[in-house]
Amino acid sequence: MALENYEHTVLDRFLKYVGYDTQSAEDAETFPSTEEQKVLAQVLVEDLKAIGLSDANMDAHGYVTATLEANTEKRIPTLGLIAHLDTSPDVSGKDVKPHIHKNYQGGDIVLTGDRSQVIQESENPNLKEQIGNDVITSDGTTLLGADNKAGIAEIFDALQYIVRHPEIEHGPIRVAVTPDEEVGNGTKYFDVKAFAADYAYTVDGETAGEIENETFCADSVTVKIHGHNVHPGYAKDKLVNSIKIGSEFIDQLPKKGLSPETTEKREGYVHPHHISGGIETTTIKFLIRDFEEDGLKEKETMLQKLAERVVKRYPKAKLEFEVEESYRNMRFKLDEDPKVVENAMEAVRRAGVEPKLNLIRGGTDGARLCYEGLLTPNIFTGGHNFHSKLEWISLQDMQRAVEVIVHLVQIWAEQAEERR
Repeated sequence: MALENYEHTVLDRFLKYVGYDTQSAEDAETFPSTEEQKVLAQVLVEDLKAIGLSDANMDAHGYVTATLEANTEKRIPTLGLIAHLDTSPDVSGKDVKPHIHKNYQGGDIVLTGDRSQVIQESENPNLKEQIGNDVITSDGTTLLGADNKAGIAEIFDALQYIVRHPEIEHGPIRVAVTPDEEVGNGTKYFDVKAFAADYAYTVDGETAGEIENETFCADSVTVKIHGHNVHPGYAKDKLVNSIKIGSEFIDQLPKKGLSPETTEKREGYVHPHHISGGIETTTIKFLIRDFEEDGLKEKETMLQKLAERVVKRYPKAKLEFEVEESYRNMRFKLDEDPKVVENAMEAVRRAGVEPKLNLIRGGTDGARLCYEGLLTPNIFTGGHNFHSKLEWISLQDMQRAVEVIVHLVQIWAEQAEERR
């Protein structure tokens, strides 16, 4: 059901926000990792104040927060709405030139700034659902930035609708826009206690209708292989080359499975993503992923046994094997209080879309927040092909996301009324 008598602001907001270069950076020593993120953050503060959230502010770390106070005496839980303002460091987000392909009628979309960049209909089955809609892309020289500036625009548009329609009862609504999510630090300095929400939602998903209630369980493994270095001219029966041992170890990893390039859906993986060192010591870093903790442990045990077996062939070599926990599947926490997901599903239905529970083959700020006591599933934005020059989103799906947020606020208010 569309919002009646309302002229959406989501498109104008989105086009404005993608004009700011907010790429985060890996391995930066500052927080946020790039100062440019604070530039947009300050703009968002002013936009929230213009909507009517007078306490909007940016803290020293670049987090934007604001409050829409309750307009009823009913005891309604405080809801949090969260998005992130940084874009992926993988593809440039500077000088984004968005293109609106109005009334899309099917077929491939050739991006005019770099005509070698083509959004192929055959590889984007969701385009079939966009006939007659307005599809937004970059010009092909940058990413678009729908991840996650679409989420920001959708939250802000929903807030404006709620403010302009005081007949909609609602409890306190807390808003947060975070930096550095794309480099895994979105919640690093996020103060859950000060945010003071009872439940929250990230608006950072993809296909219209999807509610994401699962993430991988994730660990990091560091394998260090210690050899023995001597002058190569006098090395016979003395030198132990850790590089060769490490190469042998990596070569014996499964080749037909257990890797990102050979898995999908609920399948986990073991992913060597960094190697460094020399003859004396070689360090190999792995990402371990599975949707269940038992699967995570199985993969780590397999990896450790393989490393031990290889290193054992070299009596002078030594092995260090270290496991570090990253995050856990947020479903484990969300299942403890199902209504936070159920209400999101009902909001999608009220927006006229068939809801679908989905999983994230990765992590999310919501996963960490769930384990800090703030249950936070993920709501769709309508975007596709994130972290890519082929990123796209439709205006109509963005408007549906706005509708979902508005319905969600109403559902929580209705339930409070029923409990009185």
